[in-house]
Amino acid sequence: MISSTFEYERVSTVAEAIERLQAAGGEAKLLAGGHSLLPMMKLRLASPGKLIDISAVQELHGIVREPDGLVVGALTTHAHVASSPMVREYLPALAQAASKVGDLQVRNRGTLGGNLSHADMASDLPAVALAYEAEVYVVTMDGEETLQAEEFFLGPLLTAMPENSVMRSVKFRTPPSGSKSVYEKVPHPASGYAVVGIAAVVAVNEDNVVTHARIGITGAADVAYRARGVEDALIGKAFTEEAIQSAAVYASDDGMIAGDLYASEAYRRQLCKVHTARALRKLLAQ
Repeated sequence: MISSTFEYERVSTVAEAIERLQAAGGEAKLLAGGHSLLPMMKLRLASPGKLIDISAVQELHGIVREPDGLVVGALTTHAHVASSPMVREYLPALAQAASKVGDLQVRNRGTLGGNLSHADMASDLPAVALAYEAEVYVVTMDGEETLQAEEFFLGPLLTAMPENSVMRSVKFRTPPSGSKSVYEKVPHPASGYAVVGIAAVVAVNEDNVVTHARIGITGAADVAYRARGVEDALIGKAFTEEAIQSAAVYASDDGMIAGDLYASEAYRRQLCKVHTARALRKLLAQ
């Protein structure tokens, strides 16, 4: 199929983009890499009357280190994130997840902001955003807003982005000293989307006792979620194989696990358990 007709305009600043969104009265969509929006338009699942191209807005590109995390511009590509030495050093699970988004063409054009704002239930990056306790910085007509990752993802293709707003950047918080992190994925063999994806961040003290644990899971439910049952089962315990096995059984407890043509609900629950344990074992081995 081909999309319905639409107008196209390119802007060079965030202020321009917001002004054009406001003027369009809800009929416009922002265009960045296009790898989420354009397929939806071709299937007539989205039919905006106007596309506002923000790809030339320079302030939305790049990665900056701050004392408590890395701030990634909304238009930073997956390829840039995956190859960034800073991301690899401080947020390895983010680099791993970005390297597994789609194929090379998608990673070279698709953007972090577009991926998160699309909120596909099988997307990789929401799990990592939850595990690193990310903050989403949004610009509106009235100023700036900060949204926590846990409140940002509301449902399939649904986020807490305010109307007529632009995502400026996302801060992924660097975890405590002594932390390790990893992204573990069961990809669909054709599309590459996550049937289940696990982002795990764990910190231990000098006695090998878990002091910090964050587990984000994507692909299993209608929205990415924090596996708090796993986190609670790990914190305060020695980080051992026994602790991993005991904690992983709670991997599906905090999400409304969904069955579809790719995996039944029961199978997805098992995948959550097995691959949460695998992710944690990778951290144990580091």
